[in-house]
Amino acid sequence: MVDGIPQGGHRRGVRRRLGALRARITPRSVRARATLAACTVVAVALTVASLAMLSLLRANLRGTAEATARGQAGVVAKLAAGGQLGKLVPLGDGTDFVQVVDGKGRVVAASQNLAGRPALPEVPLPVMEVPGLKPFGIDARQQITSVVAETPEGPVVIRTGVSLRAADDAVSTTALTLAVGCPLLLLTVALVTWRVTGRALRPVEAIRSEVAAIGEQELHRRVPVPRGEDEITRLARTMNGMLDRLDLAGRRQRQFIADASHELRSPIAVLRTQLEVALGHPDPRVRVELTEGALQDSERLQDLAADLLFLARLDAGPTELPTGPVDLAELVRVAVRGRAGRRVTFTLDLDDETVVPGHHLWLTRLVTNLLDNAERHARAAVRVTVRTDGDAAVLCVHNDGPALDAGDRERIFERFTRLDDARSRDEGGAGLGLPIARDIAHHHGGTLAVVDPTELPAEAAAAESAESATGAEGAEGATFEARLPGLSAQRSR
Repeated sequence: MVDGIPQGGHRRGVRRRLGALRARITPRSVRARATLAACTVVAVALTVASLAMLSLLRANLRGTAEATARGQAGVVAKLAAGGQLGKLVPLGDGTDFVQVVDGKGRVVAASQNLAGRPALPEVPLPVMEVPGLKPFGIDARQQITSVVAETPEGPVVIRTGVSLRAADDAVSTTALTLAVGCPLLLLTVALVTWRVTGRALRPVEAIRSEVAAIGEQELHRRVPVPRGEDEITRLARTMNGMLDRLDLAGRRQRQFIADASHELRSPIAVLRTQLEVALGHPDPRVRVELTEGALQDSERLQDLAADLLFLARLDAGPTELPTGPVDLAELVRVAVRGRAGRRVTFTLDLDDETVVPGHHLWLTRLVTNLLDNAERHARAAVRVTVRTDGDAAVLCVHNDGPALDAGDRERIFERFTRLDDARSRDEGGAGLGLPIARDIAHHHGGTLAVVDPTELPAEAAAAESAESATGAEGAEGATFEARLPGLSAQRSR
């Protein structure tokens, strides 16, 4: 407990306050954060480099002074060893003093500036301020070297000193230069980083401003694309691509609403007319006929509403589809079995090993829509093939009706699209069956398209050609091919 507050609560309070303080002192803009980061890195690098430079410079200058002192001591040691050492010792270049002391502490020889002076006190360090040298005109801070030499009279200690004033002055000057230059360099880095970051982020601000100004009714506007091929240029192009997709989706949604309104308006008007006439007509038989027609129109309205709701569900986005195995051949058998006795003959060529993962009801809807479309346009026969092609399951539905023009092979998959020969209110439908089938295929990771007979496998192409040859004159037919990933493809993923 801390003043009645639990220890855990106290720690959480401290962390919360530290977090709030960090949030207040952390720059909010990317420009400021980039500048702060660059300055921090450069400041650390300059500090480390400056300290390393000063250390190396000081060590180098001291090494030079020590080499000079040892050289002078070596010269004096040779003179002492040869018995040629006099009372006065000449000073070499760069040497401040020389003093030779015997084993009893008496001065045997010395440089002229220390002649007649008592022995210097022993120094524990090679670099220190030697007391008592300033009166002789010698700098107190010296690089001192002591060398023992043998003389005819016994061993002596030769002490030589080299002033470190020049080294200290050089280090001080360098430190002062760094102290002035590093902040200036750091300020230059900050200014350059601020300017460069600002110029780099200016297109980003332009993109942000343009995106902020784009409303739901202004999806035709695009963000400016800067010159070059850098990341911001790619960002602008990606944003424009996203706006293109949003604009296209908006236009498709508006067109879909307009088409749906048009498709709903006509049957509702007909239904209301039938009911009004039935309500006021005196003949009961006519009222029964009108009521039956109204029921048929209400069924069409119900089917259209169900299709619109299903499309809305598909447009809402990807859903988590069941991944259970679905026997595609069995789906086709069940769908065809319910069409027995109709004017169109169905021929099946099914591979019982064709199993796909997916939504059973949705795949049933795909098969039903393809069969409905084929039956609507066929003259006499529809051929359905289910086979495997590598890891894919292929469903082909061929009808012997009129051939599709190349320009209509994609248009028929647009919503509410009906070709001229299918515009009958009774037979043509609302033009939603094929778009729903394609959307279901896409949601299952597959495709749905109209294919040329030349693109089919040899066996299927031969069968289609034989059916076309035995069918009505000029009945070239159309083949719809749905490709869905099989179970093996799902396992590999």
